Amino acid sequence: MILEEQIYFWGFLVLPVLLLLFLTYAYWKKKTQKKFAENRLFKKLAPDQSRFKSNLKFLVLSLAFACFVMALVNPKLGTKLETVKREGVDIVFALDVSKSMLAEDIAPNRLEKSKRIITEIINNLAADRVGLVGYAGSAFPQVPITTDYSTTKTFLQSMNTEMVSSQGTAISQAIDLATSYYNDDDQTNKVLIILSEGEDHSDNAISMAEQAAEEGIRIYTVGVGTERGGPIPIKENGRIQSYLKNDAGETVITKKDTETLRKIAEIGNGAYIDGSSTSEAVDEILKELQKIEKTEFEAKQFADFKSKYQWFLGFGIFLVLIDILLLERKTSWVRQLNLFNERKNDET
Repeated sequence: MILEEQIYFWGFLVLPVLLLLFLTYAYWKKKTQKKFAENRLFKKLAPDQSRFKSNLKFLVLSLAFACFVMALVNPKLGTKLETVKREGVDIVFALDVSKSMLAEDIAPNRLEKSKRIITEIINNLAADRVGLVGYAGSAFPQVPITTDYSTTKTFLQSMNTEMVSSQGTAISQAIDLATSYYNDDDQTNKVLIILSEGEDHSDNAISMAEQAAEEGIRIYTVGVGTERGGPIPIKENGRIQSYLKNDAGETVITKKDTETLRKIAEIGNGAYIDGSSTSEAVDEILKELQKIEKTEFEAKQFADFKSKYQWFLGFGIFLVLIDILLLERKTSWVRQLNLFNERKNDET
């Protein structure tokens, strides 16, 4: 299901307001009636008045409003599942989410710069499959190999430095996890794009890159940050309160390790790319991807999405008509049933 205009979901916030107004009106009405006459006397003066009908009318009108909101949202359903042939490569992005990625030596900071680069690369892809891995002191899966670009970008934007408790930059673990993403049965060409400042805190990133290369995975590294480096800000409410310090009380300066990133890319039969400029980094990566032979694979996807807003619109109009025709007087045949023994009470 696709919800085309999700912004209209805010319309549901009107329902609690309507409920509050209705309850306020009902309270005022009851209080006013008490001033006019006692409840027992009022039933004799207005025997056809139905409190249940009044509540029912409000419920029907609320349901009608909810249907109109859903009609504005315009849900769409895929009418059939198709298996289509596509040609591309499998690309896994490994994003460094360690605290050092908060350094602002490159605007707005290293992490946001990396997200922009990944987003722009995905925006320029056509038939390739993508996956997403996050890592700091350890690696964790974020999005498996998929052709759903919009979902991948949604998960990408939610990634932050609080997602993993163990800090550091274990590139080796990111490579190790990424290798499990690829399906050897598909025989697709495999690409791993690592985005980091390159300060690897483990000793076996090079050996893991060698193993990945043996499995046919081509590794590209994107260096974000500067060799000069910068401090890691500690913010509160968007404002810098202080900078991260080491055990000796000195401000930590994190620097881009270009040499390590170059070695990993070289061993991985890929290339090192400077991430200082988003557009230039994206262009270089896209050129490298164009050099890689595309492989045909099958992908299942919903096709022929059709709007279903008319069902909600029609049902909403139907409920409005019911509300118009539904009078607040008691229905005669219901009164004759005397379900609650009202006539006996009235006689007494």
